[in-house]
Amino acid sequence: MRQGDRFATGEPRAERCRPRVRGAIAVGVALVWLATAGAATAGSFLPSQGPVAAPRGAVGLCATYRWACAGPTRTSAPELADLGALSRRINRSTHEIADEVQYRKPDVWTLPTARGGDCEDLALLKKRELVALGYDPSRLLLTTVLDRSGQSHAVLVVRTDTGDFVLDNLRDAIRPWNRTGYTFLRMQDPDAPHRWLRLNVRG
Repeated sequence: MRQGDRFATGEPRAERCRPRVRGAIAVGVALVWLATAGAATAGSFLPSQGPVAAPRGAVGLCATYRWACAGPTRTSAPELADLGALSRRINRSTHEIADEVQYRKPDVWTLPTARGGDCEDLALLKKRELVALGYDPSRLLLTTVLDRSGQSHAVLVVRTDTGDFVLDNLRDAIRPWNRTGYTFLRMQDPDAPHRWLRLNVRG
């Protein structure tokens, strides 16, 4: 069974977040992605294949952070300029530390501590900060993927009016989901974020 199949069916599997790429921000690349995102197309939004179990580490997430699973509101949709600035700030200010080092166990979904956090922790922090800015929490979707190396990873997918964009701790540039090279496994359900959807689609 492939990695993506095993992970998406709910079999326990720890998130393994590799260190992000350091160096200069790809500002020019980010602007190209955003400039070409003016209108939604058929492939702009992640297609789902129905309900699936939550990732093991996210099972108690709604009880701990009620805002992380809040349903649709009348607040505004995220704006791409805000997304880029916030994602860069969090990527640069949060130290990376593995769950096994910080908690002595794998796959703990929580906000970063003073010591830092890993990929799902940074994704959760970005969601909290965007909710605090007044954006609709049902458009801010925690998502599990396999990265270009086939490693388990977690990102925040932001559903704008023109498509789904990825906020990632591995890079500062924001990209449409279908230009990441990631395999998307499962994502919070935008209609009911306490539930999860199976994806199994390559970006």
